Amino acid sequence: MSPFESLDAFIVSASRAFCSPLGIFIQIQGYFICLTLALGWACAAYIRNREIRQMKDSMRHGNSFAFLSHDINELEHTKQVNLPRVTVVMPLKGFGEHNLHNWRSQITSLYGGPLEFMFVVESTEDPAYYAVKRLLADYKDDVDAKIIVAGLSTTCSQKIHNQLIGVERMHKDSKYVLFLDDDVRLHPGSIGALTVEMEKNPEIFIQTGYPLDLPSGSLGSYCIYEYHMPCSMGFATGGKTFFLWGGCMMMHANDFRNDHHGVVSGLRDGGYSDDMTLAAIAGAHKRLITSPPVAVFPHPLASDLSFSRYWNYLRKQTFVLESYTTKVNWIMNRALFTTHCYLSWGFVAPYFLAIVHVAAALIIHSKEYSLGDTTFTSCGLLLAGGQAICTFIELLSMWNLTRIEVQLCNFLSPEAPPMSLASYNWFLVFVAMLVDNFLYPVSAFRSHFSQSIDWSGIRYHLKDGKINMIDRSKVKGPKFTDLGGKHLYGKKGGSPRASVVGALLRSLAHWRQPKKFDG
Repeated sequence: MSPFESLDAFIVSASRAFCSPLGIFIQIQGYFICLTLALGWACAAYIRNREIRQMKDSMRHGNSFAFLSHDINELEHTKQVNLPRVTVVMPLKGFGEHNLHNWRSQITSLYGGPLEFMFVVESTEDPAYYAVKRLLADYKDDVDAKIIVAGLSTTCSQKIHNQLIGVERMHKDSKYVLFLDDDVRLHPGSIGALTVEMEKNPEIFIQTGYPLDLPSGSLGSYCIYEYHMPCSMGFATGGKTFFLWGGCMMMHANDFRNDHHGVVSGLRDGGYSDDMTLAAIAGAHKRLITSPPVAVFPHPLASDLSFSRYWNYLRKQTFVLESYTTKVNWIMNRALFTTHCYLSWGFVAPYFLAIVHVAAALIIHSKEYSLGDTTFTSCGLLLAGGQAICTFIELLSMWNLTRIEVQLCNFLSPEAPPMSLASYNWFLVFVAMLVDNFLYPVSAFRSHFSQSIDWSGIRYHLKDGKINMIDRSKVKGPKFTDLGGKHLYGKKGGSPRASVVGALLRSLAHWRQPKKFDG
């Protein structure tokens, strides 16, 4: 028997084995996972679309500023001047192609109340320091903003350290503090929408939102998009949620001034992930986390986002499950770890089975096989056909949610060039679904056994769920961040390298060019 004949026989035997009760169970489980995701995205799309309908209805009744408020009376001067003071804290690291646009969207907010911005960097060596300095020079008479040099963290992650230093420096009259990542592109009314919800319901502990990834075309960028999409349904509730995204968190300033529920000490003393730590505190004290339907933010991914940078990002995401604050939090993380790994491989396995069934059917129909072989092949093709149908429904639901979120972002930012789905490659989305779900358990197990992670050139080591050692090697780590492709290093005590300055100037030139809108 030739090697090819042996391979054919093996595939046919495997297909027969996969028609066993266990194989059928794995295939049906795959159907269930696909359809559950499709249902979740359909519900999220309904919530987002309801907001669009409300905005359209408000516009039909003469409110041209529906992207700021459904009730135009809320925009009257007498009400705007009474809005509470908000401090926006932005921990920065590096400078990349989208940062300037993101920062401008943040500091040019149309919030009517007192507003201050804290750009917090580790040191003046960070290229972000000079980029922000140049940006703020253009707005020095219009925006209350400052750059703060936080220094090196010693007991927590550098991001958390920067956030806490920003909180320490916030205005004494600030009622709310809003933490934003530097890759968040705000809408003109985002800060106002978050503040209004906080004012309506003082019981809210944290308000949050979620990004809408804009893939750049590489497989790595589509893997990031696919990784975020299942989580997006947890943020599209239109109200209460158990999820929290560290890229956008609004909280009561007094919770930090008074270390309420230990928010400061919990973050400062060994905190690795800001959102996981605060979510654990909220859960332990039964505090409310909400996500308003308008809190969805465009998140353009780096044009050169490679697969290796996606892998680094995935490693950091799975590593957060190794950090915890209490025993209950540890149990929850272990449950999430186990469930996510099981469902990820449970999602991928049926596709492997379906490929074997299709291959076996092709082999049997091209050669002379017994009637019994033909019978089990029909069973295999039926299972594979079911998988194809469920996959189509899942992708259709994902496409629909993305379409609606793109439309919502266009309504919320009428001054920006409109986004569209034209650039999305849905074949790469499907491939990314398989790749990301296959690699997630691999990354999760590696994180579990390593208990250390490199984050922007800093290696953090965990012990009992908290950071117990920070290694800043003299040998610098990666030159770019994972998602934004930001330059991480500049010259010590001087201006950033020419390439960073060039990127800044190119971004400024691009920003000042006339905006082109589709017809």
